[in-house]
Amino acid sequence: MPENINSILIKNARIIDPKNQLDEQANLYIQNKKISAIGDAPKNFKADQTIDASKLWLIPGIVDICARLREPGLEQKADIETETRAAASAGITTICIPPDTDPVIDEPAVVELILRKAKQAKQSYVYTLGALTAGLKGEHLSEMASLKQAGCVGVSNTRYPINNPLILRRAFEYASTYNITVFIEAQDQYLSEDGCAHEGAIASRLGLNSIPYAAETAPIAQVLELIRDTDIRVHFGRLSCTRSIELINEAKASGLKVTADVAAHQLHLTDMDISSFNSQYHVIPPLRSQRDMEALRRGVAEGTISSICSDHQPHEPDAKLAPFPATEPGISGIETLLPLTLKLVENNSLPLNTAIASITCNPAKVLGLNTGHLAIGQTANLCLIDPEKEWLLNADDMLSHGKNTPFSGWHFKGKVVQTMIEGNIVFSL
Repeated sequence: MPENINSILIKNARIIDPKNQLDEQANLYIQNKKISAIGDAPKNFKADQTIDASKLWLIPGIVDICARLREPGLEQKADIETETRAAASAGITTICIPPDTDPVIDEPAVVELILRKAKQAKQSYVYTLGALTAGLKGEHLSEMASLKQAGCVGVSNTRYPINNPLILRRAFEYASTYNITVFIEAQDQYLSEDGCAHEGAIASRLGLNSIPYAAETAPIAQVLELIRDTDIRVHFGRLSCTRSIELINEAKASGLKVTADVAAHQLHLTDMDISSFNSQYHVIPPLRSQRDMEALRRGVAEGTISSICSDHQPHEPDAKLAPFPATEPGISGIETLLPLTLKLVENNSLPLNTAIASITCNPAKVLGLNTGHLAIGQTANLCLIDPEKEWLLNADDMLSHGKNTPFSGWHFKGKVVQTMIEGNIVFSL
């Protein structure tokens, strides 16, 4: 991070910190990279810098539980430096990346490479998930204990299949032994094979191969049964349909240690949006029905889904230029995570406190990180938002190397004006 000013006073901000049940107009004091007081000034405090935040919100730095930065292996799409810079501009101070890089994150050397690159970029913190199986091939268990020691905050096989349930059970037993959270992206390879759209009337009319609900719900049900046998902590990522929410809710009610997240775009888009064959709407899991979108919103509001993530997948322009089924799925979403979350507050789908929690303290808790809140003594990772600032997203103006977004041209209200990491200003509008 850049060299920091020793002490900062942020005056008259509306401080919103869901974890500590804080929502009030107050001053916040930073000394030596940490929050030293909220409200009254610490004894003998003298500010080297004062920020007038009388019309601004101050929230904890945003935690994105799933974003692909493309490095190592796919630097033609993006890299750690460009994407962490984009993240900082969007108030994101912590990013967790899945293990499907090239090489796969299945040995400590790859973890060390990524963490070193992130440190050199001097922007958002980057954390990694390790591979659940070696090479993500679903055949042999990875060295999970070594990956955890190297800094991985969990393990996952992303969307690569583990076809043998015995291997999956043994992986769960191994992870449970070392108190490692397993992150599951549920997708049955046979039920979803060659699919690119939600199974329904729109896919049929467009002649697109479809992906049924069961491609997601069947593997979720299988994993839940294995959790009962192994008493492991599992996080289900990128839910897309009503039945998935019901399964997670039932599992929580029965005492299983499960959490879940949803990608921000799934809370705003449906399969009706693919009617024009616009490849910017090609995502996996596919955009589902209006009913599913509304159920996902309720799932967040009611707490079944604790976190909202960007599911950031930047692409080079050519990746989206083929016919819809032949294009690469994914949205460059890191710069729209906060705006899309705030839009849910604007349209009364979520209370503000719940919305902020879903992108700060809740994902931090899933990852086992002491961040996402503003307690005294906490490292000063935070962002200032102008809640009244109205703006138009232009894909060409995005800082991410990937400009692939269906939200170009959307109007938003609320914009990050400053991001701090360790008390250092890493972005200012």
